Amino acid sequence: MYILVGIWLLVTSTPLVSSSLDYVSPIKAFAKLLNFPLKISVLVCWNYDARYKFVAQFQQGSESYLLSIKSDSIENIPVVKDEERHLIIVDLNCSGTALLLEQVDPRLYNRFKWTVLSHIGGSAAEYLTQLPLLINSEVYSMTEHNGVFYIKEVYRKGPNSDIIFEPVASFSNGSIVDERISDSIVHRRKNLEREVLRASMVVTNKDTLNHLHDYRDKHVDTITKVNYLLTNYLMEYLNASVNYKIVSQWGYKDNKTGKWSGMIGDLVENRSDIGATGLFVTSDRIQYIEYIAMPSATRSKFVFHSPKLSYTNDVFLLPFNKFVWYCLVALFLLSVLALVGTVFAETQLLDIQDFNSDASVLKPSFYDTFILVLAATCQQGSAVAPKSFTARVVMIVTYITLMFLYTSYSANITALLQSPSTKIQTLEDLLNSRLKFGADDTVFNRYYFTHATEPVRHKIYEQKILQKDGSENFLPLDEGVNRIRHGLFAFHMELGVGYKIMGETYLEHEKCGLQEIQYLQVIDPWYAIQKNSSYKEFLKTGYF
Repeated sequence: MYILVGIWLLVTSTPLVSSSLDYVSPIKAFAKLLNFPLKISVLVCWNYDARYKFVAQFQQGSESYLLSIKSDSIENIPVVKDEERHLIIVDLNCSGTALLLEQVDPRLYNRFKWTVLSHIGGSAAEYLTQLPLLINSEVYSMTEHNGVFYIKEVYRKGPNSDIIFEPVASFSNGSIVDERISDSIVHRRKNLEREVLRASMVVTNKDTLNHLHDYRDKHVDTITKVNYLLTNYLMEYLNASVNYKIVSQWGYKDNKTGKWSGMIGDLVENRSDIGATGLFVTSDRIQYIEYIAMPSATRSKFVFHSPKLSYTNDVFLLPFNKFVWYCLVALFLLSVLALVGTVFAETQLLDIQDFNSDASVLKPSFYDTFILVLAATCQQGSAVAPKSFTARVVMIVTYITLMFLYTSYSANITALLQSPSTKIQTLEDLLNSRLKFGADDTVFNRYYFTHATEPVRHKIYEQKILQKDGSENFLPLDEGVNRIRHGLFAFHMELGVGYKIMGETYLEHEKCGLQEIQYLQVIDPWYAIQKNSSYKEFLKTGYF
């Protein structure tokens, strides 16, 4: 197989402490054990001849690696995107390696894979103990003793824990023995041996602390209670202990100081490892904390009973569409003209004296005929009637047609008066409606309503939530749900707990006709941890 070899040689006069060729076979075998193609950077003090021989022997075989050899200096740490596929090799026998490892950003011990070469008589264990290696570090010690190369992974369970040297493999006589129980770091290290993790938990009701385990008052601090139980199960999975810190809010950024309050502040300032209460995913938080899982789906929306159709529309115009109304007007005018024409013909055929002397006969007058047809349209009778057969046929057809139209109109009106309105479909429709507004009195509702900048949402706060006397219509959950029950009231609440109270207090028919409209422009609450936390993969695996 064609081998890509990029070599940058910085020639030094430093003598070769040990034979570089002794490490070629163990390193190649270990790279193959890692089970994916690697880029390898060797940062050593070897002289030109040793580097050349190392590369020449390393490129023999079928494996393909991109190899570079540079001096053991912090400036030579590679800057690449796929860091997890990169293996850095350093030699503790080189005088500059100790300084290099001290200057490295601690996060790079996880992003790169490191192999530290040393002899059994050297100070590898003593020196590696001083490095800030955490549970997610991928640092391996390769030590030679009597021709056998021992490879161990080096890490800590926690920042203040003792260093652990765990056997990974051994190489001798040209073959490597895999001593790992699993090729997954998370699986091998997930037993934290009661390491204490710090968790920040949001509690908005003091009584919540008395009911974290007994499932009482499930509608109070629901997301906190759910996440508390999940966090405890997660700690059992990792065999870890947890120390909870209680805060009163999720956390919001102070634009003046740039600092975060509440639970997010604890995560950002390294006072907590875990945010043990789910919080919304927002763009301003992503750069400060890490979201790892959505423990439970929950939404907050405006909930209200759809008002009667008569509350939002003129029901007297709704039974017929425009085309029917136009046809009705045309029928009315056509009936008037037809009657005027037939009555006028009567005067030409009958004795004009008899016609004028009979007061019950319809005269050939447009106004009289108009009043007659109008009375028929309104289902009213008339004292006059046409005398000829043709005119009476026109009149009876008009009466029958208008009777059916009136019956249809009345039936539609009856149905529409009992129908809910479908006019309120968007947040803007809700704003323009005559419904009164309220919101559950929670920390996040107060924050998002008062800080809304989008025009419609800002108007909802200014015109509906904020009262003329300066008070705000933030209500207890029970009161808000009860006001929904009486109608013409939109209440913003968390759906799960709100519907729980409705299920317990509403009659069956009162549960019908409920409508929801989204207000918050956020994603469902997610579980959060510190940014770049060493426990990230362990916590994610535990959740999933």
